[in-house]
Amino acid sequence: MLERFSNQLIENYGDFSDTAIIGVQPRGVLFSDKIHKYLVNSTQSHILYGQLDITFYRDDFKSKGVQLEAKATNIDFSLTGKRIILIDDVLYTGRTIRAALDAMLAHGRPSEVKLLTLINRRFNRELPIQPDFIGKTVDTQMGEVVSVQWDTQENGSHVILLKENL
Repeated sequence: MLERFSNQLIENYGDFSDTAIIGVQPRGVLFSDKIHKYLVNSTQSHILYGQLDITFYRDDFKSKGVQLEAKATNIDFSLTGKRIILIDDVLYTGRTIRAALDAMLAHGRPSEVKLLTLINRRFNRELPIQPDFIGKTVDTQMGEVVSVQWDTQENGSHVILLKENL
């Protein structure tokens, strides 16, 4: 799948000279780390890469009832005028991506943002957000959970669909 994503991105972005990859903390970063590394090895190019924390941009920040733990934002370049590939592991309601779009504006105004997700949970979207690059689309119902299990080994990751009543 990393090879397929890389080929799609190379076709769309060429030498990546005006492009940056941004992973959404925490789980999108695990995925974007792998894609960034694969792209750099495939193209032998320098590709701007950052990690974005959205904790304080979430619309449910104060209503969660639990103390949220912020992760690091690591973007040491301006996003102004850049084409951004925003990466997260699972797209569900769209609220995480909405928060990521807000958080990115603190680092400049990109010329475009494209969304890459490993898993697109097609149903139960709350916001009109759709991925541009998709690993797999799964149809889930309320109460079902999609869990991406990231292994520390290079090729040891897998996706689990859990059926639970939440």
